[in-house]
Amino acid sequence: MKLPVTAYGDTGTPVVVMHGLFGSGRNWMTAARRLADRHRVFAFDLRNHGTSPHVETMSYPEMADDVRETIESLGLGPVALVGHSMGGKTAMLTALQYPAAVERLVVVDAAPVAYPPAFVEYARAMRNADLSSITRRGEVDAQLADAVPTPGTRAFLLQNLILDADGARWRPNLPVIEAALPAISGWPAVEGRRYDGPTLFIYGGKSDYVQQDHRATIAAYFPHVQYAEVPEAGHWVHAERLDDFLAALTPFLP
Repeated sequence: MKLPVTAYGDTGTPVVVMHGLFGSGRNWMTAARRLADRHRVFAFDLRNHGTSPHVETMSYPEMADDVRETIESLGLGPVALVGHSMGGKTAMLTALQYPAAVERLVVVDAAPVAYPPAFVEYARAMRNADLSSITRRGEVDAQLADAVPTPGTRAFLLQNLILDADGARWRPNLPVIEAALPAISGWPAVEGRRYDGPTLFIYGGKSDYVQQDHRATIAAYFPHVQYAEVPEAGHWVHAERLDDFLAALTPFLP
């Protein structure tokens, strides 16, 4: 499918940015505006997230094909492809399967490995929230508090809540996302493939998503890999330490 795109900047080399689980292209707005001084930046909404259509399946091969199709539909040629977390895994698979579409690859706090299933309780709490008489976002925040104890994480999830004249509803396709979480936490079988373009892994020093023992696996897929640590960042590197993130990313972009 062709994904919804928000574009920033009029000149420069094309950079595509992709969000993580429960995110949307809007999560990249501040970073994209900064990058747009020198690049044309395109923020994608991945399937079942943001303003993308709701569909019944959600695997990394499908998401990679969505990305390829959208890049081609925009007529961009090979792009610098940047993805965070789930978007990072999608970016990796896009580069491995469709290398002609990817001039260089940036993966933000993710590795091509299977992680223990996570976020199931978040999806379930969102899906089970009673939205029938909601008039304020804070009422939903209170319903999520037991399953999602960190206020910052609840605030991130609540960006997905639509509250308008028609009432309250969630923007993402929560049932399909919840069902797909084991696959999203995993990594598809792509042994034997490699991407030979320039590759940068940016990771948070306070996150455990990119570990030292992942590096041999990363190098097998991406032999021209470089690493950049943002020491004071956790998993949401570009949101938590934007200046440090851009200092790592910008010199790598063409």
